[in-house]
Amino acid sequence: MMDCKKALVETDGNIEDAMVYLREKGLAATNKKAGRVAAEGIVEAYIHMGGKIGVLVEINCETDFVAKNEGFKNFVKDVAMHIAAANPLYVTKEEVPMEEIEKEKEILRAQALNEGKPEKIVDKMVEGRVSKYYKEICLLEQPFVKNPDLTIEDLVKEQIMTIGENVKIRRFARFQMGEGLEKKEENFAEEVAKQLNA
Repeated sequence: MMDCKKALVETDGNIEDAMVYLREKGLAATNKKAGRVAAEGIVEAYIHMGGKIGVLVEINCETDFVAKNEGFKNFVKDVAMHIAAANPLYVTKEEVPMEEIEKEKEILRAQALNEGKPEKIVDKMVEGRVSKYYKEICLLEQPFVKNPDLTIEDLVKEQIMTIGENVKIRRFARFQMGEGLEKKEENFAEEVAKQLNA
């Protein structure tokens, strides 16, 4: 409440300016907390579609007290559910191997040139498409499935502002039933014909 009063005083009573002031102050406080060590937290399991998709996620905070807080636990469950739904490959952009990005840039560049785009705008198009690619594969860049107006990174920042501690999504693993296995293709008509001929 005192922060609201101070914001109104600082902005000469202008409510819109006071809201911007509070958001900037909150973001500055969040950035200060980002450097602090987060060694406590939770490993959460989330199972979806009757056991067809499973997620394990580790999210760290600074104290055991916060890790046991119901709000923090719900946040962790939401992130695990998001991972099940959105299938990210990495937590951050920095984790994506440079070779993968270079390969993607080559493909995107070839696509743009094949579309007949002028050479001088192709590089800008590629950069835009790489940003879109990051949103597909990087958890923190993805729009949150429950509220697409927020990214997962925004959600983390909101959590930091709410609990007053640094929060880090450290790692995750997502499993999907049968993923990576070659499935035997069966032709029902051929199977019936074989049984009739036998």
